[in-house]
Amino acid sequence: MRKYLEIHPEDEDLFKQQLCQASRNEGAAVVLDANGFEAQACIQSTRNYDFVAGLQSVAECINDIHQLKLFQDECNDWILGFLSYDLKNQLEQLSSSNPDRIEMPDLYFFRPRYLFLSDGIKWQLGYLDDYDTEESALAYIDDLNDVCYPEDVLENIKLNHQVSHKEYLEAIEKVLWHIQRGDIYELNYCMEFFIQDIDLAPQCVFQRLKEVSPTPFASFVKYHDKFLMGASPERYLKKEGSRLVSQPIKGTSPRDPNWFIDNANKQYLRKSEKEQAENIMITDLVRNDLSRVAKRGSVNVDELCGIYSFKQVHQMISSVSAELDGDKSWIDAITTSFPMGSMTGAPKISAMQLIEQYESSKRGVYSGAVGYVTPDGDFDFNVVIRSILYNQKKQCASFMVGGAITNQSDPQNEYDECLLKASAIMKVFNIKH
Repeated sequence: MRKYLEIHPEDEDLFKQQLCQASRNEGAAVVLDANGFEAQACIQSTRNYDFVAGLQSVAECINDIHQLKLFQDECNDWILGFLSYDLKNQLEQLSSSNPDRIEMPDLYFFRPRYLFLSDGIKWQLGYLDDYDTEESALAYIDDLNDVCYPEDVLENIKLNHQVSHKEYLEAIEKVLWHIQRGDIYELNYCMEFFIQDIDLAPQCVFQRLKEVSPTPFASFVKYHDKFLMGASPERYLKKEGSRLVSQPIKGTSPRDPNWFIDNANKQYLRKSEKEQAENIMITDLVRNDLSRVAKRGSVNVDELCGIYSFKQVHQMISSVSAELDGDKSWIDAITTSFPMGSMTGAPKISAMQLIEQYESSKRGVYSGAVGYVTPDGDFDFNVVIRSILYNQKKQCASFMVGGAITNQSDPQNEYDECLLKASAIMKVFNIKH
């Protein structure tokens, strides 16, 4: 049984770093940090937690999404973990055969021995009385003060392109041909960058990424010797009670230190017919996905094409809500809407078939989701974008970037937008482009 203690960190930012660093001694860890963005109306959507962290697995579910609800029922507790994009193969008649550098599982969730929660006002520690007393749980927190911070000097790093500039442009031309032929309306095409022979301290990289690009859905995952360090601005899906909320992002423009240029970039995004068309198509796809599990007439677009500014980029975000039908469970909401439409395109299955045909890397956790499920079956999941994946044993780091291709897309402009989305990660590695 999980019991809760109220705790009072003197320095909350330092405490968050200590929790992340403590994962070096654990086989499994998930850290979710909203970085204080709950103040933004579109982002908050009745957000319950500004920070969630789970450390040390006492039970786990791997790879099979059809076993996930049974696992959560058996635990009757919080579970934390991730869904990889390639779970699509369990949900539809699809396959994945592109090379995979990182080799994360398709799915991983665990019941944590230690659970840390903050709503932005107070902190709680949840511990399991099968493993700990109140005294030993508090002793675990005291031990965090002794966690050391390894130095991580990132310099002279060689960035490799899985897809060359020329190959990218050729692939987009082929996608545009499919759009003109009527096979699809929109497709999210992604490309991979990777770094070989690199020895990282992932916890330090995650801290650096949050400093460079603070976002409302930052996530850190440790699965043995494999890691995810993410600065996602996007929510995939949240459930609170019977209410479902999805907030797809489509539409990006750069920030600029000059206020006039920055405002012009923001107004361009607000008025761009192309960016609006991308967003509206995916918003409609999300509406359709949620309608499959929602009470009749309950699906609403609460905000369409809202503009929100982050440290690196302006983004166009829509917000769709629905009431979950009484005969549907929390897992139904996920299996009918995953992978998220913002990372596939429309129609979804046709887009995913073409993604497999034209992309050169297996997506894995990229464009999947990281989050938690509560004992009541509530959940909150991000979209894994703007994220670094790392295989410590192979000493290989990887990240992917992509964008929505529509009939109005210009291949070179799409390539430039991909580099813009990669800019925060390149800053983390001190890479100029």
